[in-house]
Amino acid sequence: MKFMKLGSKPDSFQTEGNSVRYVATELATDIIVNVGDIKFYLHKFPLLSKSAHLQNLVTIANGENSDEVDISDIPGGPSAYEICAKFCYGMTVTLNAYNVVAARCAAEYLGMHETIEKGNLIYKIDVFLSSSIFRSWKDSIIVLQTTRSFLPLSEELKVISHCIHAVATKACVDVSKVNWSYSYNRKKLPEENGNDPNLNGLRNRLVPTDWWVEDLCELEIGLYKRVLVTIQTKGTLSDEVIGEGLKAYAYRRLPGFSKGMIQCGDAAKYRSTVDTIVWLLPTERGSVPCSFLLKLLKAAIYVDLGDAIKGQLIRRIGQQLEEASVNDLLIHAGEGENMMYDVDAVKKMVEEFLMRDQIAKLESEEDHEVQEIRKPGILSDASKLMVAKLIDGYLAEIAKDPNLPLLKFVELAEMVSGVSRPAHDALYRAVDMYLKEHPGISKSERKRICKLMDCKKLSAEACMHAVQNDRLPLRVVVQVLFFEQVRVAASSGSSTPDLPKSIRDLNNGSQRSSRSANTNTEGDWDVVASAEELKALKEEVASLRLANGRNGVDKAVNNKMRGMLKSKIFTKLWSSKGEKGENSGSDSSESLGSANMEEAKSTPSRNRMHSVS
Repeated sequence: MKFMKLGSKPDSFQTEGNSVRYVATELATDIIVNVGDIKFYLHKFPLLSKSAHLQNLVTIANGENSDEVDISDIPGGPSAYEICAKFCYGMTVTLNAYNVVAARCAAEYLGMHETIEKGNLIYKIDVFLSSSIFRSWKDSIIVLQTTRSFLPLSEELKVISHCIHAVATKACVDVSKVNWSYSYNRKKLPEENGNDPNLNGLRNRLVPTDWWVEDLCELEIGLYKRVLVTIQTKGTLSDEVIGEGLKAYAYRRLPGFSKGMIQCGDAAKYRSTVDTIVWLLPTERGSVPCSFLLKLLKAAIYVDLGDAIKGQLIRRIGQQLEEASVNDLLIHAGEGENMMYDVDAVKKMVEEFLMRDQIAKLESEEDHEVQEIRKPGILSDASKLMVAKLIDGYLAEIAKDPNLPLLKFVELAEMVSGVSRPAHDALYRAVDMYLKEHPGISKSERKRICKLMDCKKLSAEACMHAVQNDRLPLRVVVQVLFFEQVRVAASSGSSTPDLPKSIRDLNNGSQRSSRSANTNTEGDWDVVASAEELKALKEEVASLRLANGRNGVDKAVNNKMRGMLKSKIFTKLWSSKGEKGENSGSDSSESLGSANMEEAKSTPSRNRMHSVS
């Protein structure tokens, strides 16, 4: 830390009790200076020779036959005045980053300018600030912190603006010119603990571009904002580095922010901080992580920043939604809502994500660039797949909410239904969880939610669970059985699936029904795979078996599935369906758990399997 010593005489100020200060000298004091509750017994000559304000006050006091003056409103109070008084006496005083602002403001109040005496206190302090303090990174930050206590005078004297300029300039300096030893303020590295055999390890380590971010976290939000704006104005640091600074500040200043929820309960206390961080966010996409934006959104909702800020953050999140995690998306619903989570906010994020692709395509068409290679704005297949998987996982979480309407679940799932996923296991888990938590939904609702998943894309393990799941409509179970047998046949090299005749008849009947009434929703629900789809599935299965065939897991699962297909309970079920007639057979909400109890006792029951959710 930089410091400056003024004066050469020994310090002869003495204290008597808690309210008296005096100078130990043979000369009798002739003036009493009152600063709040403290009385200073001093001498007029050294004081008046350097202070224009005291000259005026003493002149007034003499006219009133008084030897006391009152300067209780002096900035910095008794401690700051004592520094000025000692300077007047020529006694040794030490200025540093912690007391220099108080001394500067007190000297300004006392009028200790060069017009009163050459080499006065104001001049000496200004020299110290410009030659030492503003050239030191740490000292500039300390001084900037202390200026808050002396507003508005510290602003009028331009101490704050000079500090901000000094700090911003140093933050933007080339890292090759940064001294690591005094700038690094994070968890100590091995070489700093003396465990590195290379004694020069610390000196030789490269300085990161964000070396300054943690030191600036010491500033209150108003000063921090001004420093960041100045840094951004210089334009030498990337948006990613600015974003790292904002992230560090939020984690330091907002308790519980790292867990996605501000703690301590005082929302108003943190409203300005959250608002400022949002305002300072760089405009470039990807300058801050998506997880940080989602935590910021949760904080904005908690401190009630309003719909405008919320909408701004949702748009930013949607532009990089593929980076998010399921836990990040679990935004608690506002007060008065029945649901647990804010599903509408996530829907808007997905809309924004998909909109990027549409906008880029429109721009491409307007530019008439027919042979144009994919623009950066057009979503990659990988990004779409990541978001689809993200939403599948999110659906499984929100499905646990007993108050979640089916429409919201379905609408969100359908938003990513156009994204092709290699497997629908995650979506199946979400559907199964919803059916488990909402047993009272109607038959039509049960069919609607099951239409979201593609039975052809369920893994062998998921199929094993599905055929024993009494929450699924009957026709879904039939489809799962059919496509799993196709999988078994493909893996065993058979030319056609070895299906029981009752299942083939039911699938063929459903297929004919769907083709005879294109507008019939029930028929669409019952449709099975075409020959082309089966061929494609065989190729897909073949590649899958090639990758996983060495571990023997698929073989065991397939053998178990064959046993289920040949079990008596399925044969009995198809027979009983035929006896009930066509109307009974079309009830797709019927569960295997509704088979008669006598058969269930002697055969494997889907009721005995627990949910994979």
